[in-house]
Amino acid sequence: MTPAPPTISPGAPRFTPPNLQQDQIASPSIKNPIMLSPENGVKTGSPVPHLSTPPGPPVFTSPVRPAAVPFRTSPATPQPVAFSSGSSLPTSSPPHFPNGSAELQQQLPGATEESMPAGESPCVLFSAHKLLKHKKLANVPSLGFGVLVSPGRETSTGPQVIHRDPHRCHNCGAYSNLYSNILIGSGQWQCVICWNLNGSEGEYIASSKEELRNFPELSSPLVDFIQTGNKRPSFVPVTDSRTSAPVVLVIDECLDEAHLQHLQSSLHAFVDSVPPTTRIGIILYGSTVSVYDFTEESIASADVIPGGTSPTQETLKGLIYGTGIYLSPMHASKEVAHLIFSSLRPYKLNVPEVSRDRCLGTAVEVAMAIIQGPSVDMSRGVVKRPGGNSRIIVCAGGPNTYGPGSVPHSYTHPNYPHREKTAIKWMERLGREAHQHNIVVDILCAGTCPVRVPVLQPLANASGGVLVLHDDFGEAFGVNLQRASARAASSHGLLEIRCSDDILVTQVVGPGEEANIDTHETFKNDMAVSIQMLSVEETQCFSISMQNKHDIKSDYVFFQFAIQYSNVYQADIARVITIRLPTVDSVSAYLQSVQDEVAAVIIAKRTLLQAKSYSDAIDMQTTIDERVKDIASKFGSQVLKSKLYRFPKEISLLPELLFHLRRGPLLGSIVGHEDERSVLRNLFLNASFDLSLRMIAPRCLMHREGGTFEELPAYDLAMQSDTAVVLDHGTDVFIWL
Repeated sequence: MTPAPPTISPGAPRFTPPNLQQDQIASPSIKNPIMLSPENGVKTGSPVPHLSTPPGPPVFTSPVRPAAVPFRTSPATPQPVAFSSGSSLPTSSPPHFPNGSAELQQQLPGATEESMPAGESPCVLFSAHKLLKHKKLANVPSLGFGVLVSPGRETSTGPQVIHRDPHRCHNCGAYSNLYSNILIGSGQWQCVICWNLNGSEGEYIASSKEELRNFPELSSPLVDFIQTGNKRPSFVPVTDSRTSAPVVLVIDECLDEAHLQHLQSSLHAFVDSVPPTTRIGIILYGSTVSVYDFTEESIASADVIPGGTSPTQETLKGLIYGTGIYLSPMHASKEVAHLIFSSLRPYKLNVPEVSRDRCLGTAVEVAMAIIQGPSVDMSRGVVKRPGGNSRIIVCAGGPNTYGPGSVPHSYTHPNYPHREKTAIKWMERLGREAHQHNIVVDILCAGTCPVRVPVLQPLANASGGVLVLHDDFGEAFGVNLQRASARAASSHGLLEIRCSDDILVTQVVGPGEEANIDTHETFKNDMAVSIQMLSVEETQCFSISMQNKHDIKSDYVFFQFAIQYSNVYQADIARVITIRLPTVDSVSAYLQSVQDEVAAVIIAKRTLLQAKSYSDAIDMQTTIDERVKDIASKFGSQVLKSKLYRFPKEISLLPELLFHLRRGPLLGSIVGHEDERSVLRNLFLNASFDLSLRMIAPRCLMHREGGTFEELPAYDLAMQSDTAVVLDHGTDVFIWL
């Protein structure tokens, strides 16, 4: 698919280029690197999520004065928060129906009403809880309207789970929901998206509307439909079936002694942490590829393949059908793995780090062939295997400079731009092939040698993996290595967005691409925007921008988000979230409903999408200034005897958040190297709401000698001799002493 330009247009939805932002990426670190969230870091049923490592945030004393941003106390890896109880969903009388059906019963939620504010579900955050009816004002691009959707997010109470097929509209494909009007005599239900009347095979026949509340989908805005067992022959009813999916380590052997010692410590700790049933493989790469064989119990032995070209089918057949064992369960190969890691030796030649031959591309091709096994000589279609995604984890200390997908050692090479372009395309193709075979490639980089992020990023992105930068191969690298192997990622994800006819989706930013029409079910008049997700993980987020097609006449607008995916236990899940927002004529009522933080995150994602380089980022700073001026002139009031406009008081927090965006690491110069900026931008475009907010507006804490923390506004601070100031930027922690 040809990537569409990243501008919002009133025409067909614009999707972000797949090589710009896919899966959640953790970022480089200045002080303390972010840790990847552990597998199932948030447990369903616990009101506040807790992670095992790193430790949670300190307990704060009362702030000296209110913080600039009303921050939430969040766990170490930011997650969306549970919503406050006490507010209710809007209620309404049923809309008028031309056929005069007096029997139609408007479904209103029972328990849901007390638990969630209007227009919110734990997985969906709108930039405003009301919509302006007037098209011209509603579509002012400087403020705009949109929603953040976190498809794989765990919820504090857990969704309502339904073990049967959903009822779907025969016309548009929307799902029955708590706002559907039900003819209780016949069991027919009316779609809120296209108003078509559908049958329910008699299931919704009831004596009263109260009786219908026993159906979870008619009483809750968020439900999960789950298909397992006989309906899915490939379902594996094992409590931890994903442990059968192999993990292959692909390790850079061109490291100096200091880096290698750190890496060896991290690898030994990794071996001790892996579940005994997990199959692992070990591959080293330099100018050649060494594939370690687990048949020898007392020595480290490897088959060596040339790294200058892609491996031939004959070479791969020799490996796969030979006598060697290249994937072995941890309980049978732990001692051999320790032996292999102890046998690693530092790089001996007198060649600068950046100029050493590294055939990373060839090594990943070999790792993919080993995971696929004998199926490697089948056609290159999708090979479905039980047990979730297989993982390749690349431990890299420098750029890919040898063999396929490589770039010249030096930027000054006369052919560098062309070689880089070719390498990026090759890496993206390799990533897509991995994704087809349910293989996720994570790339963990460390050290001071630039790894040429623009070349490696597409490999991680296209496979649904992550790219992380670290200062060294020490503790943070080791923790991320363990978390990468244990991360639970669901697969075959499809996100469908359906809205009332008044609303047009103009742009989607997030870890996915436009879905091909043949990959999902189609209905007669299905106007859904469909996005193929490269993996489904808790910390991902899609930013969806919308506009009014015309002036809205109705009192409510409906939105439905359906996420279909296979979880790590190979069960098919359809998560359906339905939201209803009221429409208003009053600009003031609309502005009061604007959620400053959500609006700021959506604006920032739209802006960052266009900041592909440092010079672009400088240009984007100017667009932020213009945006604030435009919001003031469109929604603010003019100052007496002046051409100046006063910014609307209802959204007074928004310009402050945009100020932080303008000067922070995403658009400013607080982060030094372009590799680091590139990783940060990729991370931000896919990050969950809480992490995105922290990356825009840091949380400022003051640590006193007594060991207490106080939260301060993130303004200019006068330092005191007995305090330290800690700035939490989501991906990095800055400490001033």
